[in-house]
Amino acid sequence: MRMPTPHRTVAVVAAVTGVAALGLAAGPAAADTAEPLRYVALGDSYSAGSGVLPLDPGAPLLCARTSRNYPHLLAASLRAKLTDVTCGGAQTTHFTTAQYPGVAPQFDALKSDTQLVTLTIGGNDNNTFISSILACGSAGILSGGKGSPCKDRYGDTFKDEVESKTYPAIKASLNQIKNRSPKAKVAILGYPWITPAKSVPGCFLKMPLAEGDVPYLRDLQAHLNGAARRAAAETGATYVDMGAASDAHDACRPAGQRWIEPVLFGTNFVPVHPNAAGEAGMAEQTARTLNLT
Repeated sequence: MRMPTPHRTVAVVAAVTGVAALGLAAGPAAADTAEPLRYVALGDSYSAGSGVLPLDPGAPLLCARTSRNYPHLLAASLRAKLTDVTCGGAQTTHFTTAQYPGVAPQFDALKSDTQLVTLTIGGNDNNTFISSILACGSAGILSGGKGSPCKDRYGDTFKDEVESKTYPAIKASLNQIKNRSPKAKVAILGYPWITPAKSVPGCFLKMPLAEGDVPYLRDLQAHLNGAARRAAAETGATYVDMGAASDAHDACRPAGQRWIEPVLFGTNFVPVHPNAAGEAGMAEQTARTLNLT
């Protein structure tokens, strides 16, 4: 698969096809005469692009939002009016409550005339991402990379929390978005693959996971993405599947090929997060799913 670049993504043409796909009036001069698409970007660090430079000068510093995140790239390709309230570390609770002092709840950005909403969310609920990465990384180091110590200890614990807590929270959030912005096309993105499907020689130095815990974490991420997919289907939102698009771009891949930076020896100042190429890939897959290409 040819890896998309920010320039390639920004070049997406949405003058007629994309505008029509979002339910707006299209005509011979639609791109020049129509009002800019009113686009609100919600979500966590994968939406904010936390770890990628440069930082968005209009964002709260604690959110670690970059001006090269997928909402900015998508908005540029659509010539949309973007309201970006994505914030690193956000949980579903921060849609309706302040994440930090002076940072408004994200849903405050939604208006009745909003036309497009995108988000990634759920990975921070119950501390799923950080707890599983830390637990499995620690277990991997202690085991010397052998066996499946994390899976043996935690079993279905993480997946059960996703099912019982994260999934209903995502579904409730999508319903609230629909209520606040009934005219909007809503797209929730799955998370790009962090780990490969199975252990890869040489990756342990970058991602200190035991051999049997690599597929264990992959399965957990698949379950989280599945929760977002189901919630989207049940609320009339669009699910943007990052699975096939991000395959072969996981954190074990070499620099220049990976979309997710590893725990160690990566380029981002926030590890285990998308790099600039990953954000561009998310923008491109979103545009393709929404028929904006």
